[in-house]
Amino acid sequence: MREGRNLERAQASRVLRQAEHPQEEKGGCGSKARHQEAEADGAVELKQDRGRRRLGRIPEDTIQQVRDRVDIVDLVGRFVNLKQAGRNHKGLCPFHNEKTPSFVVTPDRGTFKCFGCGEGGNVFGFLMQIENLSFPEAVRTLAAQHGIEVPETGGDRENLALLYDANQAAHDFYRRQLAVPGNPGARYLEARGIDAETIERFEIGFAPDRWDGVVQELRRCKIPVEQGERVGLLLPRRTGDGHYDRFRNRVVFPIQDVRGRVIGFGGRALSGDQEPKYLNSPESPIFRKRDAFFGFPDALEPIRREERAVVVEGYFDRVALQRAGIDAAVATCGTALTEGHARNLRRRTKNVVLLFDGDEAGQKAMERSLEVLLPAGVRVHAAVLPAGEDPDDFLEKHGASALRQLVDAAPAALDVCIRRAVARGVSTPAEKADAVAALTRLLVLVDSDVERGAYEQQLALAVGAREDDVRSAVRAQRRGDDPLDSIPVRPRIEPAEMRKLRRLARSLLEHPQLAGGVAVEALDRVGAHPVVELIHCLVGSSAEKRSVSIDEIAGGLSDEARSLLYALVAEDLPLDEPDAERIIRDTNRWLAHIQEASAQRALTDEMRNADPARQLEILRAKQENAPSRQSSDPPDQRLH
Repeated sequence: MREGRNLERAQASRVLRQAEHPQEEKGGCGSKARHQEAEADGAVELKQDRGRRRLGRIPEDTIQQVRDRVDIVDLVGRFVNLKQAGRNHKGLCPFHNEKTPSFVVTPDRGTFKCFGCGEGGNVFGFLMQIENLSFPEAVRTLAAQHGIEVPETGGDRENLALLYDANQAAHDFYRRQLAVPGNPGARYLEARGIDAETIERFEIGFAPDRWDGVVQELRRCKIPVEQGERVGLLLPRRTGDGHYDRFRNRVVFPIQDVRGRVIGFGGRALSGDQEPKYLNSPESPIFRKRDAFFGFPDALEPIRREERAVVVEGYFDRVALQRAGIDAAVATCGTALTEGHARNLRRRTKNVVLLFDGDEAGQKAMERSLEVLLPAGVRVHAAVLPAGEDPDDFLEKHGASALRQLVDAAPAALDVCIRRAVARGVSTPAEKADAVAALTRLLVLVDSDVERGAYEQQLALAVGAREDDVRSAVRAQRRGDDPLDSIPVRPRIEPAEMRKLRRLARSLLEHPQLAGGVAVEALDRVGAHPVVELIHCLVGSSAEKRSVSIDEIAGGLSDEARSLLYALVAEDLPLDEPDAERIIRDTNRWLAHIQEASAQRALTDEMRNADPARQLEILRAKQENAPSRQSSDPPDQRLH
């Protein structure tokens, strides 16, 4: 079943690409398609500013025209077998494995939502996710399919296209050089056990020991050498005019974006006296190390299928995993794991296995990676290699089956961190304190109260500390008592309260003209929760309106609040205006009760440290402000 859906997706993907580039032709020095793709990237600057989308170069009215023209049921139906269910359509989610349909398309709103993995959005968001496109690429692809002309504005597109072409020309050159009989790059790869199939799969090349190999190749392809300098292929000569090759006498790995375009390179020296051992492309307009992975395009589908990603540190480590049959793997490109990497991974899976070197440096890198992965909502496991071994070494010594078993059985990364803290020694009070301090910095990043509590108990037992002391240390970190770790804590909302607030949000979605009746001042007493954020946004967008733009609202929300918005849109529960008015009234009564109770608690707190005269004043104020019987009654039970 899964294979069938993957085949359908691949066929649909080809249809979409053909619609975007019907005249695509291959060429020895870069293809026409690459120019078109680069134009798509350069045509729009999509920036995020406090969650709001700001569109630069594709006019908003063109985007709206495309959005209105595309039937989301038809678009999604190319990838998912949809069946009508009331006003919605349902099917198996294309973004994660499932047996029971939880993927819902709401045609009258033009949105989709998966209640299994949480993905949601509009026509552009769906195409971006399923086809790994940027926002401008998604707009242009859909516009081309529906005969809508996208205005050509801006002057950077051709330059951007030339950057991709420069990299592709160099890539083609490196691959031809590796094919030259007897070249040292091929001998080096053979000595490391890299066969022809693996070379072809990763498109590995060889930069010869020449100063002008790429310089001449760019000239042959009529690509200005200045573009080669912009992407880091060439360096200007220190004396006189001209340029020379950055990569020389190295095995070269191409770094590609999710669409398979070459954005940079990583080069491995062939001799021990050549420095540096690894040389990477510098950052450029098309290459950002902080969110790029080696091997990403080939790993996307396996990551979706297996619902996990294995992250390694080096190019040969990534190759080793492929040779061992581990396809859902990526490697960072000469940098530590960053927030950009974490976001890139989280868009595709909630589960990450870290497989770093078995030495002290590798294990410290694992711990640092937790600091960016845990806040992104990722479940992190760590496969621990023997001391002094990297994945490539392990594969050679123990075989593919052992490496797969090591990855599959990887324990939770926090378990590994606790074991490491104990191994460093916890015999003295100072050592216990150091261990607890080191681990609490990670425990505060765990979002689940239950999971965090279990780790607090485990840490206390492991180091021989009191559980209350460990919990106090974690609470102090979460309150921001440590100036280095001020971490906001999401307020707890009980299930019954969440149902009230969801019903309020649905009422505002269905009947935005009622927004003026919501007691927003009292709403703030609930706390800074995504559902409160959504209600505030709905009130601000809806006053005096009979309809609201879902996309306009979604653009101003955090990821969690946006996910909740799409979930509410997908609910097939009609709500008439009188019911919406009743829900707002009942919710206002409940919010007033919360507000009054909060004021009473504040007075009680003040009494503890007040003098007798002030205590008497507070008692009178409490009696005057005490909630009446009517206001303290529970709201209409139909709200639940």
